Amino acid sequence: MKILITGVTAFVGSHLADYLIDEEKLEVHGIRRPRSRDEFIRKEITYHEADVADYTGVSAIVKKIKPDFLFHLAAQSDVALSWKAPSVTIATNVLGTLNVLEAVRHESPDTIIHFAGSSEEYGLVQPNEVPIKETNPLRPMSPYGVSKVAADLLSQQYCKSYGIKVVVTRGFNHTGPRRGEFFATSSFAKQIAEIEGGRDPVIYVGNLEAQRDWTDVRDMVKAYWLAASLCPFGKPFNICSGRAVKVGDMLNMLLGMASVKIQVEQDEARMRPSDVPILLGDSGRFREATGWEPKVPFEETLEDLLDYWRERV
Repeated sequence: MKILITGVTAFVGSHLADYLIDEEKLEVHGIRRPRSRDEFIRKEITYHEADVADYTGVSAIVKKIKPDFLFHLAAQSDVALSWKAPSVTIATNVLGTLNVLEAVRHESPDTIIHFAGSSEEYGLVQPNEVPIKETNPLRPMSPYGVSKVAADLLSQQYCKSYGIKVVVTRGFNHTGPRRGEFFATSSFAKQIAEIEGGRDPVIYVGNLEAQRDWTDVRDMVKAYWLAASLCPFGKPFNICSGRAVKVGDMLNMLLGMASVKIQVEQDEARMRPSDVPILLGDSGRFREATGWEPKVPFEETLEDLLDYWRERV
């Protein structure tokens, strides 16, 4: 059985590769950009260089491998950056997804695709709409959210129009070791590690009132494998813990793990033009289809993330 992962060297892609190799004992291929980081490279993975925004490159790889499963994880996934680089976000996330779908349609129509959507697709959620079900209206509030809605609907359309075997998931916030430093959990953890190493004892933050539903990345990648293996094609599935934590409370949990006393200061540059107040999901449909349950406590996730940055700082 052959697996192909786009975005294999990034946060989720590298964890998924670890899981598929170590737990499922599968043959893993990965698409990486020539300029992508190599910190999480594994000798067991066969790497292929391409940018998902380039159809020719993606198509050639799919034609060569003809994977049994293709996990499409390559994306510009930083919500804050999507405001500064909306065209890159749309090109990578929408055109990249279209290229994957077209490559499979023409070169390997039996391949099962997993499209990794996002809770940011739901955007502006009303108080009476939580916990969020898959039937909730999509009201994205960022260029990133818009890009994921478009790619999500494209995936569903290709399934209905061409019979492409696509499983769509909408993962709520997930974090853990290797998380990029521009995401709130990782930004806080890195700053704490730097302060423990001698930096001025001030941590800079953005909006602390937003509530998010966090899952450990190691639970999330197992969910992705179960989704691709067990879920019916062409309809979305939420993946989430079902527990909302305020960003400020998450920060306090991390500060409680610090070895020094730290002052908190809000940084206007870290505030977004618009932010989603609450993302709390209902993953009942997914759990019924797969039997999945998150295993890693959020406190352990944060501890592992902080230790990850301590090792690097």
